[in-house]
Amino acid sequence: MAEVRAATPGDHRAVGELVAAAFGEEEGPTVAALVEALRPRHARAELVATEGDDVVGHVLLSRSWLDTRRALVEVLVLSPLSVAPDRQRQGLGTTLLRAALDGARALGAPAVFLEGDPGYYAERGFEPGAAHDLVRPSTRIPELAFQVALLEAHQPWMTGPLVYAEPFWELDCVGLRDPLLSQLEQVFDYRG
Repeated sequence: MAEVRAATPGDHRAVGELVAAAFGEEEGPTVAALVEALRPRHARAELVATEGDDVVGHVLLSRSWLDTRRALVEVLVLSPLSVAPDRQRQGLGTTLLRAALDGARALGAPAVFLEGDPGYYAERGFEPGAAHDLVRPSTRIPELAFQVALLEAHQPWMTGPLVYAEPFWELDCVGLRDPLLSQLEQVFDYRG
C-alpha cells in the first residue's frame, strides 16, 4: 500500500519522471516543466505517494487568484495529479486527491480549482465552477471541465474569474487546443 507524504527536494527528479510518464510523450515534458516552474513561487502543497523507495503518485497545489468584486482572493489550483501508468485505476489518484483537499483545508484555502473530467471529479467533491458564478480563465477550458471544490473558508461573495499563476500561461498549460478541444466539446455536446 502506498504512503502519502509531503514531497521533499530529494523527490523532485522522480516526480518529474513520474509526471512525464503519466501524461505521455506529447504532454508529459510540458506538464513536468510546469511543476518545476510552479515550485519556487506558487507551490503551496506538494504530495507524493510512495511504495518503498518508488514515487508512484504526485499532486501539486499551487496558488492562483479569484478576481472578486471585493478583493483578489488567493485560491489553490490542483494541477497536476499524476499516477504511475502501471498504478492507474487502483484508487491512488483518489487517495492523493483527498490528501490534497485535506491539505488545502489546513492552509485555509477557500476553494480548489482544476481542469478535468467532470465524471471523475464530481464523484470526489468537485462541481462545475459556473454553478457558483466562477468564471474559467480561458474559453479553451470546456465549461464542464472547469471544476471547483468549495471549502469551509469560502464566502458567498467569492465569485468571479479565476486568474492562473504565470507559469500556466508561459508554458501554454491552460485548457486545450484544437483538434482535441473540438473533440471534447462534441463529447460534452457544449461549446462555451
